[in-house]
Amino acid sequence: MSYSPSSSVVAARKVFAARLQELRRNAGLTGAELSERCGWHKSKTSRLQAGLAAPSESDIRSWCAACGAEDEAEALIASARAVDAMYVDWRRMERSGLRQAQESVYDLYQRTRTFRVYASRVVPGMVQTRAYTTAVLSAVQRSRVSVDDVSAAVDARMERQRMLFSGSQTFALLIEESVLHSSVCDTETMRAQLRHLISVSGLARMSIGVLPLQRDRLRSPAEDFYMFDDLQTSVELVSGHLRLTQPHEIAMYARVFTQLSRMAVYGTKARALIATVLESMG
Repeated sequence: MSYSPSSSVVAARKVFAARLQELRRNAGLTGAELSERCGWHKSKTSRLQAGLAAPSESDIRSWCAACGAEDEAEALIASARAVDAMYVDWRRMERSGLRQAQESVYDLYQRTRTFRVYASRVVPGMVQTRAYTTAVLSAVQRSRVSVDDVSAAVDARMERQRMLFSGSQTFALLIEESVLHSSVCDTETMRAQLRHLISVSGLARMSIGVLPLQRDRLRSPAEDFYMFDDLQTSVELVSGHLRLTQPHEIAMYARVFTQLSRMAVYGTKARALIATVLESMG
């Protein structure tokens, strides 16, 4: 993509900051005058207007009161919460362990009818084996989570899988071939995972495309992302989780998914490629 996914959050903050500026100007106040009315330093007003700092709910109420626009406060607070919800760093999401993070998306998965997933690092969670999930979540827990509830988190993901495959949802998964060679687990666990991929690729509501390792690709790999119908795209970053709901952002990821899907192999070709990797493991 031509932009960093975090730029979506930056843009949303800029839009919110512009709304604060608009209120101040409509009230005929300078930045210094508004700062005096709010009882804080003018540098704080400058940071809020530039989108360089996130206002608290009390800040928003003070700003609106200073501008004689108290009736705008609740709507602005709701907007600020929406911006804040766009990006959640892993420490905040996983502070009480990994199980809660798994269970937090149950409702979203249950509502979704069509899933589109692009994976460049690990096999998508919805088609992972229990042993593979255990290896992935154990690595996550060791690297960034103080609470060790891996077993409970694995149970939660397996429960989510049963929910998905007992419904009428459709799945379109794109997996980079490099993922098939990934060493996130021991060889036997990876062999079992590849056999599982071959098995589920034949399901009626499942489309698995593999993007072969090759030179001169039309586009480079992207960050891992999950598309839930046309309502939300979740992007997994090194630092955290990005939740996109704006139509133009979702449309951009949909275009990227289409571009990548044209480079993938499917059906018997995909299964043959997976089998070749499996055989190379001895």
